[in-house]
Amino acid sequence: MKSTGVVRKVDELGRIVVPKELRRSLDIQQRDPLEIYVDNDKIVLQKYTPNNACVVTGEVRDDNVHLPSGMILSPKGIEILKNQLQAFD
Repeated sequence: MKSTGVVRKVDELGRIVVPKELRRSLDIQQRDPLEIYVDNDKIVLQKYTPNNACVVTGEVRDDNVHLPSGMILSPKGIEILKNQLQAFD
């Protein structure tokens, strides 16, 4: 793990503030869900990505397509990519 040198205190409600520079570099926006893990004596925060989520739209659907590369696309995501690729022709 890489140390950032940033120290934050826990407030009276148990909250901490994730520094703006880290949120920006990790693409964490306001209201984004974060997963919380415990690894021995460490607390790990990770941006939450639901299983089966489309990489283009973020949609979680039963009919999402799993490509051999590991990429997951929803029908709408496939259409968006198709239209963008056709624009290059």
